[in-house]
Amino acid sequence: MKLTTKIFIGLTLGLMVGLILNLAAPSLFDVLNSYIFDPLGTIFLNLIKMLVVPIVFFSITLGTASLGDPKKLGRIGGKTILFFLATTTIAISIALAMAYVFHPGDAGGIDPTGATYESEEAPTVVETFTNIIPTNPIQAMTEGNMLQIIAFSIFIGFALAMLGKKTEAVLKVIEQGNDIMMFLVNLIMRFAPYGAFGLLASAVGEMGLEGVKAMFSYMLIVIVTLLLHGAVTYGAAVKFLGKMSPIKFFKGFFPAMTVAFSTSSSSSTLPISMKTAQENLGVPKPVSSFVQPLGATINMDGTAIMQGVATIFIAQVYNTDLSFTQLIMVVLTAVLASIGTAGVPGVGLIMLAMVLNQVALPVEGIALIIGIDRLLDMTRTAVNITGDAACAVVVGESERKHDEAKKSATAAS
Repeated sequence: MKLTTKIFIGLTLGLMVGLILNLAAPSLFDVLNSYIFDPLGTIFLNLIKMLVVPIVFFSITLGTASLGDPKKLGRIGGKTILFFLATTTIAISIALAMAYVFHPGDAGGIDPTGATYESEEAPTVVETFTNIIPTNPIQAMTEGNMLQIIAFSIFIGFALAMLGKKTEAVLKVIEQGNDIMMFLVNLIMRFAPYGAFGLLASAVGEMGLEGVKAMFSYMLIVIVTLLLHGAVTYGAAVKFLGKMSPIKFFKGFFPAMTVAFSTSSSSSTLPISMKTAQENLGVPKPVSSFVQPLGATINMDGTAIMQGVATIFIAQVYNTDLSFTQLIMVVLTAVLASIGTAGVPGVGLIMLAMVLNQVALPVEGIALIIGIDRLLDMTRTAVNITGDAACAVVVGESERKHDEAKKSATAAS
């Protein structure tokens, strides 16, 4: 039986067990969650989180070193960021349109009275950019500050590329370190079906049917928009820009999507998503090693969709009409916030608080959706990492064409 099938079975069993226990035996669920479901999920998350920092360091360093030419690094970086900004803008635009068409906040049965939520202070975009360069790389790794780790790794990789033969031994050690990490990824993935079972059983068991019923319209629109964006935007990108069949893309990347769904963390899924993109989609290792870690940090299309639908939902619940100018502000704030809040825990809700503040909507409205956010977080994380993989496919194809054109020009001269 394939690992993907096992993970899917684990997710299905987790959904069924969590729902049955929530409805029939909530006290038994509390016991099982404390001693089985939650520990299973936590162990699995900790196992893959253990590898994230070293994998980001090794892969970005190797990717930068193998690119060699600073012009090539700048070209790939420019294409990557442009793709992320474009797809995030499309994502939140679709979300706003869907929310206005279907009016999730007018479904009834939702009372905003007494809703309370305290938002955390998020760093500004300027602060994020000025803090990209780490004053202490070891501290950045200890704290898991991904942007700083990526910046440090790019500098090391660039130095290795420029020094060439002088640092061959160091490059070899980093290659071997990367091989060790990938071996551990394969080892840990054997535990994935059990971790997926525990994580979903815990999430569904805590939420139950009552939470789903009250917020069904909101949930449905978010999920449909996520699927629409994934199928249409990413499908079109990989077909027309990446020259790959969308069916091949989604089928090949599905194993990583199932892991992302169960973990709700783009960074935690990074080892598996990189491995899957390289082996199943044929993305060149240097491109994958650069694009996907960066995407796991700053590319949040799924989160942008949640913000778009949630903003209109909260506005409808509070009977507030947003002007066209305010809607444009929602789009701009969400796109910039996807970079400005990179690496911050609970990033989705922090970004939403920023968007709500920008258009003078009550931040307390977040309390209305926070109960079901765990399940939606799982779905949007799967979309987030799929966007990273789609970008890697597109950039990989673009670089292949560039290299062929360069060879043809050289041969002609």
